[in-house]
Amino acid sequence: MRAENQLRTFLALLESYPAETPLYKFLPGYFRLHKKMGSTDRRVASRLVYNYFRLGKALANHAPEERLFAAEFLCNNQENSFLSFFKPELAAQIHLNIQDKIMVLKEAYPDFNLEDIFPFTHHFSAEIDPILFLSSFFIQPDLFIRIQKGHEFQVKQTLTDAGIVFRQKSEQCLALPNGTKLDTIFPSQRYFEVQDESSQQTARNFQPKKWENWWDACAASGGKTLLLHELEPDLKLVVSDIRESILDNLEERLQQAGIKKYQKKLLDLTQNVDSVLHDYTFDGIILDAPCTGSGTWGRTPEMISQFSASRISFFQQLQKTIALNVVKYLKPGKVLVYITCSAFREENEDVVNYLVKEAGLRLESFELLKGYERKSDTMFVARLVKIV
Repeated sequence: MRAENQLRTFLALLESYPAETPLYKFLPGYFRLHKKMGSTDRRVASRLVYNYFRLGKALANHAPEERLFAAEFLCNNQENSFLSFFKPELAAQIHLNIQDKIMVLKEAYPDFNLEDIFPFTHHFSAEIDPILFLSSFFIQPDLFIRIQKGHEFQVKQTLTDAGIVFRQKSEQCLALPNGTKLDTIFPSQRYFEVQDESSQQTARNFQPKKWENWWDACAASGGKTLLLHELEPDLKLVVSDIRESILDNLEERLQQAGIKKYQKKLLDLTQNVDSVLHDYTFDGIILDAPCTGSGTWGRTPEMISQFSASRISFFQQLQKTIALNVVKYLKPGKVLVYITCSAFREENEDVVNYLVKEAGLRLESFELLKGYERKSDTMFVARLVKIV
């Protein structure tokens, strides 16, 4: 009876879900409208709907409940009452590794193909392993934090006291179970930032020097600015974004981090911004470019079923336009750090090749951060130098 109620709740939730809305925004509102759902009901409903979307576009011709059963089998390692009730033959094999589970699923659903989950693999950057990338969608990513220097022991001790199991990925980076209630554990001063491990690793490409002028051109929530400032506090900083509300949030975040010396600018970088930046030149520019976000869809799997490959060319053109507009403010011999959270070649290597050809830049280095191998985001970062 409980499993049947859970399925009915899932189907009602799925019917109410508006496409193009992130699940993390939709679910709290849905639960507020259905106040009779207890905490366990909400938790199970969230798990089911997220797992459902992790199946991507596979088994598209099957009923939603059948797709859900397949997804539950792939995404769980421990037997649960829901799958045991509806698909006991699958529940009995739930402890298998993912490769064996895929073979079992092919027998249960002959039309199941791993490639259908994410049917954009022919757009992948060259270094991506398609099978590992696709398989990673059945594993929930970790929650990562970056601890402020000098507070490592304090943060780890607080987590330990709260009974939170964590993995130390580097001196300042910890991996926590997804869904960890950090606001409850750290009700006041936190001494850390929530930031994906791959995002943290982009900082090794910055290499700022004291007193230099740096610009975080698409600053968004300010994660890269915080990384930059920690590497070299004595910089002249400019941060910009096209969204005023984002800049307001960024300002609050920088203030909490104790960063006071910076300039904030509202800029549309698809347009000529000489009227604002005509007197500026920079020793370094970070361009965390708008992109498909395909390297982060392990966190937002609903994006897979909503995405069309035609969007790739849109973002590629946007990236080229913005990059050409920002690079003219870069001093000769200085660095542009180009970053995306995309797995697609067109947004990564192809844009870099275009900038080398058209923008007077030389490629110094690049790396693909393979988050799909370590329960984090997949990102691309290139370090380009303006030719003197």
